Amino acid sequence: MKSEERLSVAYRISKVSIGVNILLSLLKIVIGFISGSGALVADGFHSVSDVVTTIMAMVGVYISGQTSDEDHPYGHEKYEPVMGKLMATFLFATGLLIAFNAIKNIQSGVVHIPESTAIIAAVLSIIIKEAMYHYTMRGAIKIESSVLKADAWHHRTDAISSVGSFIGIWGAMNGWPIMEPIAAIAIGVLIIKVSVDIYMQSIRELIDTAADPDTLEDIREIILDTNGVLDIDDLKTRIHVNRLYVDVEIAVDANLTLRDAHHISEDVHDRIEELIPKVKHCMVHVNPFGES
Repeated sequence: MKSEERLSVAYRISKVSIGVNILLSLLKIVIGFISGSGALVADGFHSVSDVVTTIMAMVGVYISGQTSDEDHPYGHEKYEPVMGKLMATFLFATGLLIAFNAIKNIQSGVVHIPESTAIIAAVLSIIIKEAMYHYTMRGAIKIESSVLKADAWHHRTDAISSVGSFIGIWGAMNGWPIMEPIAAIAIGVLIIKVSVDIYMQSIRELIDTAADPDTLEDIREIILDTNGVLDIDDLKTRIHVNRLYVDVEIAVDANLTLRDAHHISEDVHDRIEELIPKVKHCMVHVNPFGES
C-alpha cells in the first residue's frame, strides 16, 4: 500500500475516533458527576485518554510515512513503535491515577450510590466503544499499523472498563456501594495491564526480531525456485515495524560469468520484493557453489 493511501486511511479512522471519544468522554464525565458515579467518571477520563492516544497515533503514522532522507536512509517507520511506547506510558499513568483515587475513596469512606442514568451511560459506552474497536482494528490490519492497533485495543479496554462501570453502578444501586470504587480500581488495573502489553509490543518492533517461520519458508521457496540458484548459504530477516528486511547468500554455478551471476541475484531480489509485499528491501550476496 502506498504511503499516501496508508496515511489517508489512518487519518479517516483517527478523525472518527477523536470525534466519538470527545462526545463519549463528555457524556460519561457529566453524567458521572450528576449521578454520583465515581466509576463512570473514571471511565470518562479513560475516554479522554483515548483522544490523546489517537492524536499520538496520527502523529506516529504521519512521521513513519515520510520518505527516506539523508538523516534517515532506512525510512521513518520506527517512529510508530516510539509513539506506541509514549502511548503506553500515558495509559499506565492514567490507570495508576484512576486506581489510586478509588483506593483513597475507600479509605476515606467516600462512597456514593449513583442514580439510574449512570447505568444508561455505561451501556451506551460499551456498545459504542466495542464498535470503535472493530472499526479501528480493521483499518489497522489493512495498513499494517502497530500504533493504530494499539489505539484499537485502547477502544477495547474502554469498552471493558465500561462493563466494569456497569457492574459497579449496578452493585451500588442494589445495596453494595463498595462495588463502585472497586470497579474503578479494576478499570485502573486493566488500563495498566494493556499499557504494559502495548509497551512490550513496541519494544519487539524496535529490535531486530526475525520473521515468523511461515514467512521464512515462503522466502526460502521463492529463492530455491529461482532459475540458477543451487542452494541457500545463509538467510537472515529482521522485522522493521510493519515491514521486513531480508539478507540472503545464494550459491550459484562457480563457472558462471559475473554478469550471469548478477542476473540471478537480481531475479532473487525482484521476486522476493514482488511476491512478499511486506519486504522493504532484499540484499542478495552470491557465492560459488560448494565454496562458501
